[in-house]
Amino acid sequence: MRALLLSTPFVSHVAPLIPLAWALRAAGHEVIVAGQPDVADGVRAAGLCGAPIGERYGGTAMMALHLPPGTRPLQVMGPGTAETAALEAKVWRRHAEFMLPPYLEFARSWRPDLIISEQLEFAGVRIGERLGVPVVRHRWFADPYGEHLAGLPEPDLTLDPCPCPAPAGSRAASRVQAIRPVPWNGTEPFPTGLEPATTRDHRVCVSLGNQTLALNGMPLLRGILAAFARMPDVEAVVTVDEAYRADLGPVAGNVTVIPPTPLAHLLDGCDAIVHHAGAGTALTATVAGLPQLVLPQLADQFANAGRLVAAGVADSVATAAEQDDPAVLAARLRRLLDEPGAAAAAARLADAVRTMPSPIETTRRLEQLGSLEVAGRRE
Repeated sequence: MRALLLSTPFVSHVAPLIPLAWALRAAGHEVIVAGQPDVADGVRAAGLCGAPIGERYGGTAMMALHLPPGTRPLQVMGPGTAETAALEAKVWRRHAEFMLPPYLEFARSWRPDLIISEQLEFAGVRIGERLGVPVVRHRWFADPYGEHLAGLPEPDLTLDPCPCPAPAGSRAASRVQAIRPVPWNGTEPFPTGLEPATTRDHRVCVSLGNQTLALNGMPLLRGILAAFARMPDVEAVVTVDEAYRADLGPVAGNVTVIPPTPLAHLLDGCDAIVHHAGAGTALTATVAGLPQLVLPQLADQFANAGRLVAAGVADSVATAAEQDDPAVLAARLRRLLDEPGAAAAAARLADAVRTMPSPIETTRRLEQLGSLEVAGRRE
């Protein structure tokens, strides 16, 4: 079987597809990941065959150009709403229409038996409709864009890696199957100098992702570390790219700064995590069974935070004013560490994750889809 995977031009968007792609390859199937050149390095690092199509998008740099100096997205746009999710979906639907001709040209040439798209790549269902090929839509975590698919062909299957309960009143998609999240956080080396256990009462990971820092997020990170200066019994392990290390300035004695590291390994030995509610980080922390203090900044991060809070595993600091107050952050983190409710809920959620169908098990369902004689294969 030939599986064509499609992603919008952010490596974090292609990341949820990687474990499923590995499972398909291990089962003997051909896999190509198509997308703009922005995702090529990530696909290559994952050991997969990529098809770079079109020109580089440069989404983070584009967003940075539209931000007033010194402000981050949350300070400009405020917390996300259903209206902002609809606007974001509209932007990516237009992007899909723009990329449809070159994607379609490649698909006609390669002739896939199955198309798998991440949740914002809306070109996949259009290609499947044109070619008569089954289409699978793979969610990241929360899916605030699933409410805004009117007018698009319906995928044959939706894969959902989020173990948190859906919000009350949300529209349930048809043909949804759970898939166990398997974290893929890149291939950076593990920091060998990091002690396996802390001598303090708690160890907390802090990871905001490069995009948060690129979008004027350094003052936010410095404020988070100022919160740890108020908590001498807590060790903070902070992942920061070398490009931002000098801007961080001096840190307290209970703060260890390390380069970007695959979180799935780093979280072993941590008691909690502070992060930006990005889908990949949220899933990795959920799999690890950790309480989470989340500081959403843009896009789906607000919906991700809402799902985590509803599951009882997280506390969300959603306004810029509170996020910028070290006293608020220290108090919220202290409550997360000292009260047992979030830790117990996180352990239960991690247990629930282990019962979800693995990517290998999911591959068998995809094999059934890909082997179907699709009625009316048009091209």
